[in-house]
Amino acid sequence: MAILEKHKILEKNATLLLVFSLLVVTVGGIVEIAPLFYLENTIEKVKGVRPYTPLELQGREVYIREGCYVCHSQMIRPMRDEVERYGHYSLAAESMYDHPFQWGSKRTGPDLARVGGRYSDEWHVAHLANPQSVVPESVMPKYGFLLKAELEPGYIDELMSTHALLGTPYSEEMITQAKADFAAQADPDADTDGLQERYGEASQFGSPAVVVRNFDGKPGISEMDALIAYMQMLGTLVDFSTFTPDASR
Repeated sequence: MAILEKHKILEKNATLLLVFSLLVVTVGGIVEIAPLFYLENTIEKVKGVRPYTPLELQGREVYIREGCYVCHSQMIRPMRDEVERYGHYSLAAESMYDHPFQWGSKRTGPDLARVGGRYSDEWHVAHLANPQSVVPESVMPKYGFLLKAELEPGYIDELMSTHALLGTPYSEEMITQAKADFAAQADPDADTDGLQERYGEASQFGSPAVVVRNFDGKPGISEMDALIAYMQMLGTLVDFSTFTPDASR
């Protein structure tokens, strides 16, 4: 009862209540924020995670522009039903180069964090052009126009420079060669040694080889090419069968 009587003093005195509320918030804020100043990075880096290639980054722009994130999350929670359906739970490092991240909480359609390599390019083209042709119960709108929308890498270097300002480790070479790498990834006959050296197995990130092919099966580079290139790499960078945090970077 004595404690309740003392609590009434705070409840009846607005000024005193404000002072004690600020004190509690201040102490709590210091406890949560202060340790962050002594950490080099709050995200544990994982071997294989790399920045998006120019084509993938452009595909991500199309993904965001078309509002795909409204119906599809990219975050697998560490719960049994989620892991059994979608695969290994999402790691913070997998989104460390996302500005903004695509975690989300709304799932009109399935989570896409591990969609890379799950379906063929042809399936993606058919699904995006006419979703109901492969998933009859789908309420997803048609995106067939992406096949006809030619994509030029006009400002891709500027986009990468902007991401670099936000912390994505794009080197000067990556930015300088952005337009060449953009075209090379969608051309199976192109010389992709430079692309693989910058982003693939030969790169500093130790990631799998960059997938190079004509994603939409048509001449030229379309928005469909870029979107599928982006989706086909989601969840493919980390080898979870041998997953161990990489503390060296």
